Amino acid sequence: MNFIFSRSGNPCLRQKQHARQCIAVVNIVLLVLIPLAIGLRAQIKNDPSIEFKRLAAQLSTARLGGEAESEASQEKALGILDGFAFSVLGSSAPPDLDAANRRLGELVSHVPPVGENYRLLRLGGSQATYAMVVNFGLGGPAAVRIYSNATGRYALAARIDRFVEKDFFDSDIELIPMSAAEPVFVIVAGRTDDLATGMFSAWRFEGRRAAPLWSSDLLQQSSYGADGDGFHLTYCSQTDEDHPAQCLKMTRDLYRLEASEWKRIGTEDLGAVKATPK
Repeated sequence: MNFIFSRSGNPCLRQKQHARQCIAVVNIVLLVLIPLAIGLRAQIKNDPSIEFKRLAAQLSTARLGGEAESEASQEKALGILDGFAFSVLGSSAPPDLDAANRRLGELVSHVPPVGENYRLLRLGGSQATYAMVVNFGLGGPAAVRIYSNATGRYALAARIDRFVEKDFFDSDIELIPMSAAEPVFVIVAGRTDDLATGMFSAWRFEGRRAAPLWSSDLLQQSSYGADGDGFHLTYCSQTDEDHPAQCLKMTRDLYRLEASEWKRIGTEDLGAVKATPK
């Protein structure tokens, strides 16, 4: 007997059957995965928050990694925030900013959202003008968007970021409206290191642009406050080069908007102060 032909089945036939089975399995997998992929793409298209979180994480990672920053990517992410602002401000009723900011809090891409936050607030002036404060977090860029209703509907009227203001210090910014009568505000940037080193700048929205009024140097051991009397800025005006945590002289300045001009009203020396860790 020829044992070669006594084995069950033909090897070539078995290989063909196996190939057909593999093709069938692949077809089944594709039938399952393709609709899922299409559904996911539709979900991303219908839910811009998914795309926003991806872009925000990308912007933060790029800066932390020292990569070239993309204005196009940043504007795409900011454009999604603009769309959110328009939906909030487009109603005939006064916007519920508390509710809007709670919804903005759901857009954070980092858990926990260290340094990442998005906030909509009203500026001063007879015409309702709003600003969006944007911090992409974890060392990422920051920006301010200003919306006005000059044409009967709210639109982006001005932007403050590193691409339009080359000297803008876009790190962990805060915005403080300074006048109920005029859209004047102070931007606080930085203040994340152990010595609370920050930069401060005053701006006025002038209908089509945000005009800078004043800017400080980088100030060590800084703190600030705003009230009916003006903007109070406390900082170390004379440092000890050998012991940076030791301040030889602290100073407090008072700034105020008077006759539509940003003015330093007074300066007070506070003496030497040893910095306390944050």
